[in-house]
Amino acid sequence: MIAFVRGTLFEKKPMTAWIDVQGVGYEVMITLGTYDRMPAVGQPCLLHTCHIIREDAHLLFGFHDRDEKSTFELLITVNGVGPKVALAILNGLPVADLRAAIAEGNVKRLSTVHGVGKKTAERLVVELRDKIDPAEAFAAQILAHPGGDSAVLRDTVLALTQLGFAHDQARKKVQTALDAGADPSNTEALLKKALAGR
Repeated sequence: MIAFVRGTLFEKKPMTAWIDVQGVGYEVMITLGTYDRMPAVGQPCLLHTCHIIREDAHLLFGFHDRDEKSTFELLITVNGVGPKVALAILNGLPVADLRAAIAEGNVKRLSTVHGVGKKTAERLVVELRDKIDPAEAFAAQILAHPGGDSAVLRDTVLALTQLGFAHDQARKKVQTALDAGADPSNTEALLKKALAGR
């Protein structure tokens, strides 16, 4: 198994990159998000990789970070979702939004991805929902906005669930508190604001 490839970026295109590792060129299939974050040609480059072996090919998929890689590996466990469909899904939704949509069971949001129909979206939810912590998915989604702290957001959602709120309701309360200007870096302040919104 090839866990990562580190070398010099020889060439990059929106869906593939060639990495020169001491004179050996590795062709790696990549997402658009990874492409956007790659260095210029000729610069050092590291990609976290998933190596898939088939009877007729050895395929290498590369990702800028481990979250994207682990989400890809999760997607390809779903019946009917191969590596190319998984790449298309990652191209259609940022990782945080994708994980949040799965955790929330948002079939409509998943269906907006090109190449993902309603049946595939439903399968994604059914097969992956229990593998994604909704509080962490929500925290990661909020972190896409500046100033957020994933531990604070996760702890606030968990505190609300311990007070008897359902996960979905807890996430909505935290989101409402954030929209109202609550401090996303202070658990106590965020919890007070979320509870005040009752």
